[in-house]
Amino acid sequence: MDLSDLVAPKAIRVLGQMSSKKRLMQELSDIACQAYEVCLTDAVDALQERESLGPTGVGGGVALPHARLADIDRVVGVFVRLEKPMDFDSVDRQPVDLIFALFAPEDSGVEHLKALALVSRTLRDPAVCAKLRANAEPSTLHAILTETEQHRAA
Repeated sequence: MDLSDLVAPKAIRVLGQMSSKKRLMQELSDIACQAYEVCLTDAVDALQERESLGPTGVGGGVALPHARLADIDRVVGVFVRLEKPMDFDSVDRQPVDLIFALFAPEDSGVEHLKALALVSRTLRDPAVCAKLRANAEPSTLHAILTETEQHRAA
């Protein structure tokens, strides 16, 4: 599994200020709806339900919201860089500006966990995060996310 398999170029955005975590979840779901044709209301509900179990802000300005959906057949992702970091109840209490949301089929099991581990590993790299924060063009952000896997494979 590679990040290029998870996130389509059209599922990457740079957004301004988000007024709330709920608004961000709606935006992530809307992008997923446009890029992968997932059901918007199901995606919003599933992200919010997962977030109610515990915040998905993993520290270092990164959040990894994720949810399982009935209407998809593979794990897909949405990446958003916020121009203005927002509070996300992260483990380190730092605001979040890099968000990678994953949507997995309800019965995905280990594939969902593998995808989550891959994204987490990638976004734990300070160099990758610095590059993501220094760029605002979605195609460049996609290249940064997917180039790291090419270097690991080499």
